[in-house]
Amino acid sequence: MVVSAQSSARSAPADWQRTYAADIGHPLDGLMRAVGTSGVRETWLAPIFPSSHASSLLPLRDGDLLCFWFSGTWEGDSGVGIVMSRLRAGASQWTTPVLLDRHAGESYQNPVGFQAPDGTIWLLHTTQPAGKGEAQSRVLVLRSTDNGESWSEPTVLMDTPGSFIRNPMLIMPNGDWMLPMYYSTAGSSVTVNDHPSIAISADHGKTWKRCDIPAASEYVQPSVTFDLAHGYAALLRSRRADHIYRSTSQDGCHWSAPVATELPNNNAAIQTLRLEDGTILLAFNNTSAHVVNGKRQTGPRKPLSLALSTDDGLTWHGIRDVETGRPGVTDASKAPGREEYSYPALAQGHDGRIYLSYTFRRQTIKIVSFPQSRLRAERAARRD
Repeated sequence: MVVSAQSSARSAPADWQRTYAADIGHPLDGLMRAVGTSGVRETWLAPIFPSSHASSLLPLRDGDLLCFWFSGTWEGDSGVGIVMSRLRAGASQWTTPVLLDRHAGESYQNPVGFQAPDGTIWLLHTTQPAGKGEAQSRVLVLRSTDNGESWSEPTVLMDTPGSFIRNPMLIMPNGDWMLPMYYSTAGSSVTVNDHPSIAISADHGKTWKRCDIPAASEYVQPSVTFDLAHGYAALLRSRRADHIYRSTSQDGCHWSAPVATELPNNNAAIQTLRLEDGTILLAFNNTSAHVVNGKRQTGPRKPLSLALSTDDGLTWHGIRDVETGRPGVTDASKAPGREEYSYPALAQGHDGRIYLSYTFRRQTIKIVSFPQSRLRAERAARRD
């Protein structure tokens, strides 16, 4: 059976959807609205299930921009599925989100889109038995040959227990595909900690070679950029909630041991994007954890910030907050509406604008876009 991306039209808003809109103070309609006169635009996507998390962005060659995320009752619950919205080239309105993949008894997470050289769109996401933790997770893939209008049934791409993904794939200079990933032990009784890896395919995704990052226990979700002069650089989330860590490689398979950067990490996702001029843009929560009774805790998932690097991630400047959250609110309960602005995704559209999507209070996905000229101003200020 082929899943149609046009077959899940949303009905009239439910009470919880109206409550979300009232709570947020903005329509959840996907319309990119101007914020002041600086060229910034923003929107909140229309949720089709009560909880939304972990968005990713995929610019297509025809100029469209796709946004994927997982949605359901709550992360890890049965029937949490993968949904998608589209911003068509030249449009200012994201389409009504549609459900692409969902299965009772399974919980889907962390969708990642990729457009192969032949134009086929690959949609990867994890699956795990509901309520059982991530140690049994696998990676599934759906494919679309019509620019995401319809999708194949999912098949297993990675079946090693604990296989997990988060950040985009890359095409290497020799044409091989690189998939940043990690292995989770959450919910298991083993003593091995989560650890990152890089998967490389020389046959267009049919088989994969595993390249582990050494000495990287408790560092996960590598976000990889490439530069011809310097090779590969991966920034990693820390389960210790202390710093963002950095590892490098010349060939994409042999990596250095991660070293702490100057930037904090709260044990939440980060993402990098190499811009057209070579600068690296980073989206992250600019905070780390506090130590309570001698034990480091997971830090708050705010503020959500951006930073720039002109030396391949060694140093960072131009740090500015995108989302600071509600002053004085610290609610981190496992329910939609909690104080969380996290799991950022970055993309540069064919119009040159930068797009940033992120989890907004677990209620919906917020998307902000701005012209690259704003970043040029940041770099100019750095040079001065």
